[in-house]
Amino acid sequence: MDFEVRDRSVVRGRRSLTEERRVYLQLVQRGVSSQEACRIVWVNYRTGKRWRNGRAPSGQNVGAAPITAVTPQPGPSRYLREADRIHIADRLRERATVRQISAELGRSPSTISREIRRNRHPGNGQYRPHAAQARADARRPRPKPGKIGKNRELRVFIQTRLDTRWSPEQICQALRTAFPQRPEMHVVHETIYQALYVQGRGELRRELVRALRSGRTRRKPRRQAQRRQPRFSTPMVMISQRPAEAADRAVPGHWEGDLIIGKDSASAIGTLVERATRYVMLVHLPNGRNAEHVRDALVDTVRLLPGHLMRSLTWDQGSEMASHGSFTVATDVPVYFCDPASPWQRGSNENTNGLLRQYFPKGTDLTAHSREHLDAVATELNSRPRKTLGWETPAERLHKLLTA
Repeated sequence: MDFEVRDRSVVRGRRSLTEERRVYLQLVQRGVSSQEACRIVWVNYRTGKRWRNGRAPSGQNVGAAPITAVTPQPGPSRYLREADRIHIADRLRERATVRQISAELGRSPSTISREIRRNRHPGNGQYRPHAAQARADARRPRPKPGKIGKNRELRVFIQTRLDTRWSPEQICQALRTAFPQRPEMHVVHETIYQALYVQGRGELRRELVRALRSGRTRRKPRRQAQRRQPRFSTPMVMISQRPAEAADRAVPGHWEGDLIIGKDSASAIGTLVERATRYVMLVHLPNGRNAEHVRDALVDTVRLLPGHLMRSLTWDQGSEMASHGSFTVATDVPVYFCDPASPWQRGSNENTNGLLRQYFPKGTDLTAHSREHLDAVATELNSRPRKTLGWETPAERLHKLLTA
């Protein structure tokens, strides 16, 4: 390759020296002296010396490593390479904007901004490409100690609430409430899940996985729920005819109901959830779950509530509500039915049933649970803070409505 001596009469000003650096290093590698290589590419001899030997330390600044020729790696890279960092440093010296640099490198502006912020010199704030590369390399090794593993106070706080069956998201919100000025005590719920599920972390006791409502010891991707066929063919009042005040949760007293089924479909527990407050009531069904048993148990439960807190009931098209007409006659509470295979129309109740499975696992005999135990479970659920209620508990929200 032939190189020409540049015209010294042209005043070039401040500009990127990336090409000059590349040519200089190639000349030196071919045996050309440093002084002659500097003359050919028209740079100061000290610049070439700095390219060849690195920057000497001055004051508290650590000298940079010698600069060597960087062999471009083929194809795009997920991470910034040393050549990218050299380009960033050159353009910053020329006072280019972050967006200009990102466009030149084909990267997101946030990538360039984060690179400069994380890898600049902690003292003087200058961005030096080789020191930045060293800092990035030092952070890369895995695994790293997690935030929970390094903070015993944080670990104890999380373990205590997992023992009482709080969800990771509830725990994260409680941490921000309890320690508003201590960011070292703040984590996101995914951090807790990682500490529980990722092997080898040891940050939380492995047995605490059993405290999660899913009961799984391994993470499982979400799958589409099984679609149920309609089983109820008697005349029904559909959810489309339900009052608008029930749909927007503006007025309390509109409930959603369902059954959770036990082993071999031989036992069940009724669940009622108030739409505005998410308050839960459990219906005891010790004698079975046919239409008459469910109707009688619902009538007894509804009569425990003030009239203004029982305005309507929404149910799916299960055969257990075949006696919905006589239930309405006995309680003066209309029953509205969801469309076939549309569980999202009773979203609050579906969510609550998922929470209750932590107490009443699938495949177990639900007749073993007494009325007192059902009341205790409902009380515990109603005492948990809910994100949808602004982290109030259902019991607190219901109490406000009753005392208003």
